[in-house]
Amino acid sequence: MEKRCLGWGPLQLGLRHGLETIWELSKVVLPVYVVLTLLEASLVLEWFSARCEPLMNFFRLSGSCALVLLLGYCLDYYAAIGAMASLGLTLREITILAVMLSIGHSLIMETAVAKRMGMSLVRAGLIRLGASLFAGFLVSRLI
Repeated sequence: MEKRCLGWGPLQLGLRHGLETIWELSKVVLPVYVVLTLLEASLVLEWFSARCEPLMNFFRLSGSCALVLLLGYCLDYYAAIGAMASLGLTLREITILAVMLSIGHSLIMETAVAKRMGMSLVRAGLIRLGASLFAGFLVSRLI
């Protein structure tokens, strides 16, 4: 039986796809990182965090975590990751946020998909948001 050499084709294809993915992710993560760094320097982020602190205390998170949740719920994981990177959150905060966002990420887009499948728009959004908040509450008490 003859052995076939696969050559560089698969490696080149994988490398190309990897670089394309990095480029696509960078288009979301880097602008979020830069904007949040500027907001932090201008004290806007401090003002927003102070307003959200009472709500975020329920999850034992700092007020600035509200922005991460907002970005993750409305946009996607990658915007939330960019925010996490620029805010210098603790490992505990990142863990709680990761659990919450694993359930409630991209709510707008994914709720629209659920609607197209016949589910109620409000029900789909509320179930995911409620499950996300409940999981965040539980995890915040466990760690």
